[in-house]
Amino acid sequence: MSVKSSPILRPALVLFTVLTLICGIIYPLVVTGIGKVAFADKAAGSLIIQNSKVVGSSLIGQEFSAPQYFWGRLSATSPMPYNATSSGGSNFGPSNPALIDAVKGRIAALKAADPTNELPIPVDLVTASGSGMDPEISLAAAYYQAARVARQRNLGVDAVRAIIEAKQETRSMGFLGEPRINVLELNLALDQKH
Repeated sequence: MSVKSSPILRPALVLFTVLTLICGIIYPLVVTGIGKVAFADKAAGSLIIQNSKVVGSSLIGQEFSAPQYFWGRLSATSPMPYNATSSGGSNFGPSNPALIDAVKGRIAALKAADPTNELPIPVDLVTASGSGMDPEISLAAAYYQAARVARQRNLGVDAVRAIIEAKQETRSMGFLGEPRINVLELNLALDQKH
């Protein structure tokens, strides 16, 4: 039986070829082109460039552990934290001993870094995000760390709070989500000013 003599095979091959061209070549090229024209920064990965060098992306969290920097959310990606090729949360439930131990460890680290801080610790400083790479923290988490960062940089707390206020992002479209701050952008702003 040949392709020419089959009443079913020929239309199936034609349909396969047409759909491959549309879905596999034309559609991706059109969407990529629209993205590069209409959303050039986002389509390129929202890269943050400083001194002609890429220092990160505003969409992907980075690990900061030095006391003069603001710390972001924990990362549950493996085999290392903030691994963009392994996005995902830990999937630990609230009663899971591994999650409880991780939270206790982070609380201890926060208290050791700033033993005089008596503010309540915001939950986003002791838990990982669903993606494991959240680039933002709540304003409460930023204000919680302001005194430590100010002390480490020999700045007044008011100066650090002013930078937080200048870099904060409001709710999306005025009503979605909560006010937040991008940790990388905040730390870069601190480095530039002080």
